[in-house]
Amino acid sequence: MKKIALIPARYAANRFPYKLMQKIGNKSVIVHTYQNTVATGLFDEVAVVTDSEIIFEEITNVGGKAIMSKQVHESGSDRIAEAILDMEADVVINVQGDEPFIDALSLKKLIEVFNDKQVGVASVMKKFTNEANVADVNYVKVVVDKNNNALYFSRSPIPFNRDKSLDAVYFEHIGVYAFRKEMLLQFTKWEMTPLESVEKIECLRYLENGVSIKMVLTEHTGVKIDVPEDLAKAQAYFDNITSHQNQ
Repeated sequence: MKKIALIPARYAANRFPYKLMQKIGNKSVIVHTYQNTVATGLFDEVAVVTDSEIIFEEITNVGGKAIMSKQVHESGSDRIAEAILDMEADVVINVQGDEPFIDALSLKKLIEVFNDKQVGVASVMKKFTNEANVADVNYVKVVVDKNNNALYFSRSPIPFNRDKSLDAVYFEHIGVYAFRKEMLLQFTKWEMTPLESVEKIECLRYLENGVSIKMVLTEHTGVKIDVPEDLAKAQAYFDNITSHQNQ
């Protein structure tokens, strides 16, 4: 099974413009993401797919592989689908460029679910540890069935805890996706679906077209660079892991 990791990287993000070029330590966010993905040793190939010459040069200057998009794309999935079209691959991992602290164990578990030939799409979730984040629209929530197939994704708290005396468990959707190549290419042929349009959550397009998404549970807590305040959190996280490595 040939496994390729592609990192879609858009320069002008809406909530935090140019976030992928912000520095954590002496490296940019996108370089951390790329190098940490390579360092897992899980993939036959890793590349950043971008619309930006600045990001392209940032990766190639450190000896990495970058691919320039030929068209304008609305989503990361569309961007990597274009890149993968003429590449040989069985499973494609979409690693988010704004999540620089990649967890190798989570990615390994994600890849392993494709030993089941029925799985066409998979992603990652973790239990919320900060209750305040459950109500935050920047954190996407997911509910699953007993086989860990996604039932729904939402920016609203799901499930609704009607009886406050019961302890509801909430799962955060971590934006790392894995697809069989043919499923990813099929995705790009579908129009944006109604729930996807309302929630602004891309993976709802799969559910609305009847495609299951297998969710992998992780305990890893990294930092996603979503808003400027997250950069300080990422720097603190980086300083912590660096100090442990140096001990």
